[in-house]
Amino acid sequence: MSEHAPSPSRTTGPVPGELCLFCGPYVIAAGRHIEVPEGSKRLLVFVALHAGRLDRRYVAGSLWPYGDDERAAGNLRSALWRLRRAGIDLVEADKWSLWLRPGTTSDVATVNDWATRLVSGYATPADLHLPPWDVHALDLLPGWYDDWVGFERERVRQRLLHALEQLSRELVVLGRCAEAVEAAIDAVGVEPLRESAQRVLIEAHLAENNVVEARRLYASYRQLVRRELGVEPSPGLTRLVVAADEDAGSTMSPSHVRGAPVGAAQPSRTGAVA
Repeated sequence: MSEHAPSPSRTTGPVPGELCLFCGPYVIAAGRHIEVPEGSKRLLVFVALHAGRLDRRYVAGSLWPYGDDERAAGNLRSALWRLRRAGIDLVEADKWSLWLRPGTTSDVATVNDWATRLVSGYATPADLHLPPWDVHALDLLPGWYDDWVGFERERVRQRLLHALEQLSRELVVLGRCAEAVEAAIDAVGVEPLRESAQRVLIEAHLAENNVVEARRLYASYRQLVRRELGVEPSPGLTRLVVAADEDAGSTMSPSHVRGAPVGAAQPSRTGAVA
């Protein structure tokens, strides 16, 4: 997902690698794929997802909450030993703290950094392209049910959705409407019920004067939220489509805009309705 060229923080010892969490966890180091020992996975992921130095007692208590502190500390030492035995030198430790080795990269950090630049308004020209990864594969650690994983999974998901929406808007401003449509379709594909994602997709179609596409998407979304949630799209979204009809010289009323058959299909990545 990212270039494996971090600058090591020390002149000796193994070169830091990339920690892959979306389809892992596993490590890429010196061009090798290294599986993380089962007994060390949660420790490595916990340290990677929490920035900075972490108190050893806090880590041990969070990962092994059952039993006494001495047993938790022993489990922590064992997990660290298994990592080093596997050749994974990504977690550094002293008597009091643990931290991710400087120079280590991760796929989660790559996605988060890209999304943060877009959402914060500091995107570089290189950021204003469709992401090279499959956004539908960015489900962080599926099958992990720890609370701390769930919180981070939702944080990454929300950040990614906001970034895709902002990317679509930026691409419309640049006149790259085809790419804007694709970015918005990715956001809708991650969460079809999300109105802000549906809105940027409709706006991207309207930027190309594709009023019929916008109308069809609105009608499909209206039927979806009525069926799944028992609600209507917001008045603002309705006004957007009605105003586009009026600008195009159509005589469609809001009630006609809403008149799509139940079960209308959602858009595909190509912009067609599946």
